Amino acid sequence: MVMSHPNPGALRGIRVLDLSRVLGGPYCAQILGDHGADVIKIEPPDGDETRSWGPPFHAGSAAYFEGANRNKRSMTLDLNHPADRERLMALLQDADVLVQNFKPRSLRRWELHPEQLQSRFPRLVHCWINGFGESGPLGGLPGYDAALQAMTGLMSVNGERGGEPLRLGIPIIDLVTGINAALGVLLALREREHSGRGQLVESALFDNGLSLLHPFMANYFRNGKVPAPAGSAHPNITPYDSFRTRTGPLFLAVGNNTQFQTLCAALHADELVQDARFASNDLRSQHRAALKAELENRLSQMDAQNIADDLLRLGVPCSAVNNIEQALQHSHTRHRGMVVELDDYQGIAAPIKLQRSQPSYRLAPPQLGQHGPDIGWLSDNEDELE
Repeated sequence: MVMSHPNPGALRGIRVLDLSRVLGGPYCAQILGDHGADVIKIEPPDGDETRSWGPPFHAGSAAYFEGANRNKRSMTLDLNHPADRERLMALLQDADVLVQNFKPRSLRRWELHPEQLQSRFPRLVHCWINGFGESGPLGGLPGYDAALQAMTGLMSVNGERGGEPLRLGIPIIDLVTGINAALGVLLALREREHSGRGQLVESALFDNGLSLLHPFMANYFRNGKVPAPAGSAHPNITPYDSFRTRTGPLFLAVGNNTQFQTLCAALHADELVQDARFASNDLRSQHRAALKAELENRLSQMDAQNIADDLLRLGVPCSAVNNIEQALQHSHTRHRGMVVELDDYQGIAAPIKLQRSQPSYRLAPPQLGQHGPDIGWLSDNEDELE
């Protein structure tokens, strides 16, 4: 378990205003906050809508909200009121980064459009997370993860072989949009060191959805074949799939001939190495059904966890298929410090670990408006207290 501890972080001194809601923007701002940025989350009076996306709930907010909003202080502003907009402008005067995901029309009405802010705040890095960008056939239209999964083709390759397309169980486009937004913010801050000027960073759900389709897009560019759902099987590598054992599914991720030979030796199936159908990955992929049947015939009497432990230590990437509870209880989860505890809050720790500038967990996800109407920026030597 990782507990809260003092740590300046790689982004100490960077001030971030998070006006975003739902997931992509809040996740971006949480990444920045985990690495030391001072993040103020500004919500409308009725709050980020994910506060109501439950159950489960805690202290009036859904667990969904808690998953993307730690290391932030909270205040509420109604941007339809001129006085609240002026309070926002006062905070922007000393901000380094603005993260928001509003529609272009709203931004212009509130005088928050990048074109309107650039001259007033020339050093501001303005991160705009949106569905489709501002221009083009779909420019300015709203986007949610699941709809973009359908539009960009992700659903079309997810599902059982021969079955209907399925939404990925996690909001993968929202999450990757947030990660790429944070990466874009860091690039813009680095460039500002040379130019002295901020710039617009845009991360669109549509673009990010398309970018995730490796290797399916790469394959399509070469062979022109439209892929279909294939279950857990990899389109380019065999055996790279889920296999039945006596106690449950085992996932094998065999990427080369050496790993295949090691797998066969561990299963006492050296004859499969000599079988001409399985001599190379290309041939194994052509005969994947026959190979799967051969492997499952041998695995059917084995314990998934035991054989997975043995194979992994022999150099064959694999795992028994764990559920969420099993993944959290895994000994390596604890060793890597991947669970954060702050009072009664628990969350998954930041996956980016720097040698000297480790992430830190200073603030649990805030209650709506918790830090009051007069919130201001922290000084470099000021403790971040709830």
